[in-house]
Amino acid sequence: MAHRLRVAEVIAETADAHSLVLTVPPALAATFAYRPGQYLTVIVPGSGARCYSLSSSPHTDQDLKITIKRVRDGQASNWICDHVRAGQTLELLPPAGEFSPASLDDDLLLLAGGSGITPVMGIIKSVLAHGRGRLHLIYANRDERSIIFAGELAALAGDRLTVTHWLDSERGTPSPASLAALLAPGDGRKAYICGPELFVAMACDALQQAGVSPDLVHVERFEITPEETADATLEVEIDGQTHHLPWPAGKRMLDVIIEAGLNPPFSCRQGHCGACALRLLRGKVDLVNNEVLEQEDFDEGYTLACQAVARSDEVSVTYY
Repeated sequence: MAHRLRVAEVIAETADAHSLVLTVPPALAATFAYRPGQYLTVIVPGSGARCYSLSSSPHTDQDLKITIKRVRDGQASNWICDHVRAGQTLELLPPAGEFSPASLDDDLLLLAGGSGITPVMGIIKSVLAHGRGRLHLIYANRDERSIIFAGELAALAGDRLTVTHWLDSERGTPSPASLAALLAPGDGRKAYICGPELFVAMACDALQQAGVSPDLVHVERFEITPEETADATLEVEIDGQTHHLPWPAGKRMLDVIIEAGLNPPFSCRQGHCGACALRLLRGKVDLVNNEVLEQEDFDEGYTLACQAVARSDEVSVTYY
């Protein structure tokens, strides 16, 4: 269930990244209680629902804070950065997500690319304020002007937080080998990675080269639009009716259904939970991310609406 929260402040973090500070009324305090590293889902007019990570910490911040970076041709991120002002309200779903350490006393490796620093910042502040863990952050950006939370990170760095900046303008694009060189060989710490898909892939390879067990690696992926998608027609059976909807290239199926005014089930929107699962009757789709469906689920025709993009001209699905 969505709730309306007031925007108390809008902070320009960089030229293309804004943070929204959100006030939670006492009656919703339990509903919006969260763990460091989780995200909020924002209902954006005309663009459906979008997930944005919390950069605030439940241990240091009274209000919630989400950070949004503009995406080229991104309707939701650009609408928020261009139109949302202090004093307005936004419609949001409660916190969700599993990108959160089980203990704030653990030593952690943190690897972030661009706006991937957002949930990582919540983890950093929580560990330093309420735990005993020691942290090593590797943070990659295009240049110095692109560094989100530059001042906060500089103020927090010290005995328990080591910050290593990787700037493409100075070192070139990072590679798995160059990132691995920044890590201690055989490091036994848990690792948390967040950022664009290419950065996530390089960071995972780097950790493998450094001898970090895959069991210790936790990943949060940001939205990726697969290449070579095309416009399609979506036939969806829901609530006793059949609807035929235009499906623009690259758009997620769930967004198409929501924007048509229908009421499909969903929760995490990240391919983690399976709440949006439905059956594919005809046509082909690709999943941008999937961490819940197994091969036997695919064999029975199930797919995830929140991660599906069209791979055929016509696609038919059912919620029955």
